[in-house]
Amino acid sequence: MKKYFKIIFLSVAFMSGVYLLTSCTDYLDKAPNSDISSEDAYKNFKNFQGFTEELYNCIPLVTGIGSHNNWNFGEDEYWEPSDNRLLAYNIDQGDYWPWNTAIFGSWFKNGGNPSSQTRGDKGNLWGLSWYAIRKANIGIANLDKLTDATDEEKSLITGQLYFFRGWFHFMLMQYWGGLPYIDEVLPSGEVFRLPRLNYQATADKVTEDFQKASTLLPVDWDQTTVGKATLGNNNLRINKIMALAYLGKNLLWAGSPLMNDESTGNKSYNTDYCKKAADAFGQVLQLCESTGRYELANFSNYSDLFYTHNQSNKIPGLREAIFMENMAESSNRWRWNQVNDYRPMTINASGIKVTPPANYVDYYGMANGLPIPDPEKTDSESGYDPEYPWKDRDSRFYKDIVFDGVMCCLNSKGDLPEDRQYASLYTGGTYRTSNGTKGMLSGYMITKLCPVLTNDYDGYKENNVFVLSFMRLADVYLMYAEATTVGYGSPSAKAGGYGFSAEDAINKVRDRAGVGHVDNKFLGSAESFLSEVRRERAVELAFEGHRFVDLRRWMLLLERPYTLKKAVEFDRAPGSFDYENPQDARVLNFREVILFERQFGQKHYWFPFLKSDVNLYPEFKQNPGW
Repeated sequence: MKKYFKIIFLSVAFMSGVYLLTSCTDYLDKAPNSDISSEDAYKNFKNFQGFTEELYNCIPLVTGIGSHNNWNFGEDEYWEPSDNRLLAYNIDQGDYWPWNTAIFGSWFKNGGNPSSQTRGDKGNLWGLSWYAIRKANIGIANLDKLTDATDEEKSLITGQLYFFRGWFHFMLMQYWGGLPYIDEVLPSGEVFRLPRLNYQATADKVTEDFQKASTLLPVDWDQTTVGKATLGNNNLRINKIMALAYLGKNLLWAGSPLMNDESTGNKSYNTDYCKKAADAFGQVLQLCESTGRYELANFSNYSDLFYTHNQSNKIPGLREAIFMENMAESSNRWRWNQVNDYRPMTINASGIKVTPPANYVDYYGMANGLPIPDPEKTDSESGYDPEYPWKDRDSRFYKDIVFDGVMCCLNSKGDLPEDRQYASLYTGGTYRTSNGTKGMLSGYMITKLCPVLTNDYDGYKENNVFVLSFMRLADVYLMYAEATTVGYGSPSAKAGGYGFSAEDAINKVRDRAGVGHVDNKFLGSAESFLSEVRRERAVELAFEGHRFVDLRRWMLLLERPYTLKKAVEFDRAPGSFDYENPQDARVLNFREVILFERQFGQKHYWFPFLKSDVNLYPEFKQNPGW
């Protein structure tokens, strides 16, 4: 981050974007830079909002910054081995340094261009966060110049500035730990020597900013006088629910075992933080349910949460997406290499191939809501049978995962062999063995992020939009369940005057998918219930970028089975295969084998800071082990 670190922390130059009126939408007319003085930039809502708009442009882009984007670094994906251009590969090897240099997948990088609308300039969490933090501080320092404005307009400007200052600090903290909290414009010429705070002390500062923002922002900009000018186009504007939801997430993270350990040396949850988090989430859910501002999508439209295809470049997310990644070049940014990565060489003869490890697929339990204790053994309680491993599974399994026999190619010309038209994922099958390491090595494929018929015959390479949600409503229900269970000590507890218990919140998400409720055997203790919370997060939020942070904050990243990436091996039973109903197929010799095991140590809980940054001054310490 060296360029931005010095700009932000040492204040050697005034930000070039201070007077730019940039916008993610056509919200405001842009005035020429040369026509605007330092006073004019802040004097009225239109000008000050133009200044503030650039903060939206600093939101990182995760899924479309280039080719072969990768953002799932837990045990949730297995990428083609030995391709060290991928950040995911380097993290598997225990090398976190390429967070700033990896050719493919590093959305954390230093640098970036806050004024650009080009997607390649947006995968820069480290650089753009420090830029945005300084810009927010400049705005806060100049609030007194906003004289030609109504009280509503002043509140909207102030609320956005405080939200973004807290949000960008929070986004950095998840990966690097406690930071110096920059809450003022540091004058140039002064030596910067602010030490790193511990995680919880930094989180306390973030809490203050999110709380302030939540008191100033509306639930819905469309319901404000200002918002009437852009009615129907305010969905991405920072609002009260966003501020409260991130307040809760910040508090839950601060109360999680890793962050509590970093701050106090105690590797358990901090119940005080979790209780406060539960109350914040309870307020969010109450507001959502009473206003309808956000709501769980119907399961029939589940895919529209993640991508749209042939829908006139409609942004996905529906009314469930609360906070989304940067929208730069959202149309067709998955057009070529990213789409190819999810399909075998028999369909797309290019790409760096990625599959979901079999042990991650195992988290998708049965339709009755019960987990699968051992995928190689029959379980009479759940109804799982390894001879029929894909029968009666959680409905999200069929939405997210391609398994053996699923149709993956249209056959309009009638010339495709079965082993190409249908997923041949059994041991020795074409999809598994095609071109060696470019085969679908785990025995499964991912379809949550793109249609199963992703091939040259259906034209998905055109007219597609994929946008990742940093936070959606289902996530809030699950965070509420976790925070309430820990903070209030029971799955049956309720928080903050909200009517749902922790158990109810998980069941709400499962009801959407038609999956059975949490079984009574998991309701006897907080720890037993939390095992289902963790599994539910793995399933509902699969491949959405949450797992790596979850495993770290729970301090499970170093523990088996979370270090493993497995494949499934099996044979098709003769005469029993039906391509019309592949979920009912009988298989033989079903077993799992280890593809890879990560060798991690304590240092792998946090990213390292760049050496050039920690050498700027002694009080800015490197993370342990790096």
